[in-house]
Amino acid sequence: MLRLAMTTDAETFDRVREPLADRGVAVEHVQAKERSLRVAGGEGDGGQSGIEGDGAEAFDGFDVGFVYPSRLMEGAVVDARLSVPWVNGRDAVLASRNKAGALAALDDAGLPTPRTTLVSNPVDEAVVTEAVSSFSYPVVVKPNSATRGVGVATAGDLDSLLGVVDYLNLVHDYRATGDKSYLIQEFLPDARDYRAMVVDGAYAGAVRRELPADARERGRWKHNVHRGAEATGVDLPERARELAERTADVLGIDYLGVDLLETDDRLVVNETNARPTVDAATKYEPGFYDRLAGLVERTAAGEN
Repeated sequence: MLRLAMTTDAETFDRVREPLADRGVAVEHVQAKERSLRVAGGEGDGGQSGIEGDGAEAFDGFDVGFVYPSRLMEGAVVDARLSVPWVNGRDAVLASRNKAGALAALDDAGLPTPRTTLVSNPVDEAVVTEAVSSFSYPVVVKPNSATRGVGVATAGDLDSLLGVVDYLNLVHDYRATGDKSYLIQEFLPDARDYRAMVVDGAYAGAVRRELPADARERGRWKHNVHRGAEATGVDLPERARELAERTADVLGIDYLGVDLLETDDRLVVNETNARPTVDAATKYEPGFYDRLAGLVERTAAGEN
């Protein structure tokens, strides 16, 4: 039985553990953050791998990892200790996390995306004003590398936009802030929000994410599950399935969540996620776990 190291113990871990075990993959949690991690052994220690701290567990004996840790600094240590191939390694996580980079690659490949401009701080207000000159208000402002809808806002006019940017400038002024960029993006009102899953190059199911009616009536518009939206399994049309598959192919990512926005006349890729949460199996295609187990096995064998 293959031993798979998973660095999250949240919903995905609980949901995939039993189905993968039924397919010959033992899923075990390896804690990668909020603990101490031994980086190097002392003289004569032979460089033995290991960690220190409460709940310490051995890093030896794993065949494959899923997915590279979300905190890249800790991830480098965990990666060295495990010494296994990853379903979505560091490069895949970085490629997806860089929203602007992913959208630029997709746009270059001819895939539909929202109109988007990257702003790299520090810049003068004149640069922001020029950057938004081709947009219609309202616009969306979002950090380039945040997740779960954190920091995403809309601005209805230039003064409001510059006010949001003022707050971003305060954050970016802190020397330790690594990513000092943000996106200005067109707002697609009343767009339907889908998360399509692609596993090993093939569409594997999708959910529609939607806020409850009372939340929408109060003016909320971000359909993130972590912000209270509900995820309902849907049967996407062929063009949406193909768009999700092409997105994964362009980015070269084996296991990918593709966020699609659909209006009455447009279907676009809004974002991607190389560490997507797995939802209930009933919301995916019947062969979802067979395909996922196959991807794990091929990755362990060095075939991906």
